[in-house]
Amino acid sequence: MASSTAIIFHSRFIIIASILCNYLVGLLATGSGNGGFTVELIRRDSLEAPFHNANTKRLDTFFPRRLKGVNSKTPQTIVKAYKGQHLMKLSIGTPPVDIYNIADTGSGLSWTQCLPCKGCYKHIYPMFNPRKSSTYSEISCQSDQCHALDTKCTPKNLCEYVYGYADGSTTQGFLAKETVTMTSTTGEKVSANIVFGCGHNNTGTFNDHEMGIIGLGGSVTSFTSQMGAALGSRKFSHCLSPFGTDPNIPSKISFGSGSEVSGNGVVSTPLIQRGDRTAYFVTLKGISVGDKYLSYDPSGAVSEGNVLLDSGTPPMLIPEDLHNRLEAEVKKQISLAPVVDDPELGTQLCYKSAKNLDGPILTLHFEGADMKLSPSNFFIPPPKPGFFCLAVQNWPGFGTIGNFAQSNYLIGYDMEKMMLSFKQTDCTKN
Repeated sequence: MASSTAIIFHSRFIIIASILCNYLVGLLATGSGNGGFTVELIRRDSLEAPFHNANTKRLDTFFPRRLKGVNSKTPQTIVKAYKGQHLMKLSIGTPPVDIYNIADTGSGLSWTQCLPCKGCYKHIYPMFNPRKSSTYSEISCQSDQCHALDTKCTPKNLCEYVYGYADGSTTQGFLAKETVTMTSTTGEKVSANIVFGCGHNNTGTFNDHEMGIIGLGGSVTSFTSQMGAALGSRKFSHCLSPFGTDPNIPSKISFGSGSEVSGNGVVSTPLIQRGDRTAYFVTLKGISVGDKYLSYDPSGAVSEGNVLLDSGTPPMLIPEDLHNRLEAEVKKQISLAPVVDDPELGTQLCYKSAKNLDGPILTLHFEGADMKLSPSNFFIPPPKPGFFCLAVQNWPGFGTIGNFAQSNYLIGYDMEKMMLSFKQTDCTKN
């Protein structure tokens, strides 16, 4: 445990530092039978969503009603998405209070805004009040869990944390244990006592539908790892629908046994361990634009674990050199003339079009597995209507495969075998 509060930067965009301590958290599960469960993702502007507003902007991505290739007996519950983020619905406390938090594979701490809130952003849902929960308990400075993060000890011997993200967002509050419950679409309840952050001072790029974050990374502090003991395995999978899909189609993410990706067309690539294992790193050798192969590095050398998969990042992020080569090749293979000198669109590569482009296929060449991306995976309409822009940006750090590129793929994470498996799937189908 640090003697003073330090910010550990994880990101909905990219992780730039990692927590270096490990701990184990005891779990109590009810109704899980050491099986798995699936949480359903409903778009925020869906008619099924609470506080539905027909004027709300349509969401960027979401999940299907039944994940193809996932065991149909896997219990299921609700999660929803908003503006490119996937909001996972669960209940916290006793009596339970519903919260809607970003499902983020790029971070390892789960937290929600809590009363009393000294400095919180506004959201439309009631804020969690830990004083009204009979199962809430703050963690002491001497606990193993407190040592898992950089924290400081308060005069009352409580464990205070500060957790930051590379986009400038931060959360500050107290680590606590609380009962988390998810209700499946079959009515089954899955509950566990987990360590989470009760955020009393939270700032950044959050909007009024996001109550916090569910850290789905691989670290021991993550929701995935803590639920692993309750479900019998540290596995999960998701299937993201492409941008522009009907917002009333629900989405799902599956956890535990039964969430494995199976059937014809499945390919796999090794997950590479780094630091505290929060991020899901894989090795990307290169990208093909149509038949034109572009090495990840111009020298041809490839570093193991050079990219990560992040559900909390919409675009793909790659090094500047590769970005420039990819953009130039995309221009060559699209017959339309790109838009130039439009201040509303900035410097991104955009085309004026009423529908998505008839462009080349991008193939991501991972170690032992290829992922083919259609234009809907990497050309996204910006806020200005009538255009489509390349959703690939240059980034100086690790490469990141964002959620646009992951759409229409069933993707499974197996932290026991350290493998990432995926197959092309129409994620809009039940």
